[in-house]
Amino acid sequence: MSNFKRYYQDKNIVFITIVTYDRQQILVKNIDLLRQSFKNVKYNYEILAGIVLPDHLHILIQTDKASEYSKIIASLKSNFSRLMPKNMNQTEAQLSRGEKGIWQRKYYDHIIRDAKDFNKHLDYIHYNSVKHLNISPKDWEISSFKKFVKQGLYQEDWCNFNDKNGVLNMDLE
Repeated sequence: MSNFKRYYQDKNIVFITIVTYDRQQILVKNIDLLRQSFKNVKYNYEILAGIVLPDHLHILIQTDKASEYSKIIASLKSNFSRLMPKNMNQTEAQLSRGEKGIWQRKYYDHIIRDAKDFNKHLDYIHYNSVKHLNISPKDWEISSFKKFVKQGLYQEDWCNFNDKNGVLNMDLE
């Protein structure tokens, strides 16, 4: 096993990607369970931006205690796994670890360094409906895009299918 370490500083914003096991298309179908799972997390945190797609999600998240990021993600995954119906396609290894075969074991994280980095990741989040589903950000409901349109940070017709904002070259999954 690799010697993987996460580095956090208190009060930082972190970009996180969480993916389902084998890219199962279960998140949108079970969006109410996912929302409930976020509500059931017992740590203080704020989701600043996010998008949910059928097989993965991206969030920009902030909490006062850096040590809680991993606990928040673990709690979210655990809550969702408990709420989901039993998955009969578990591997022997998953069964031996008590896993349901719903999530990839790890997740991707990136500490936001400055306003430019924040905006780059915000664009990436909101472009994901185009990248994966060929749906305009204004037409994808499970996203924070409309919140940012209301705040005046995006125009409703922001982004198009020609990648005018250059976010296709960002690989943050």
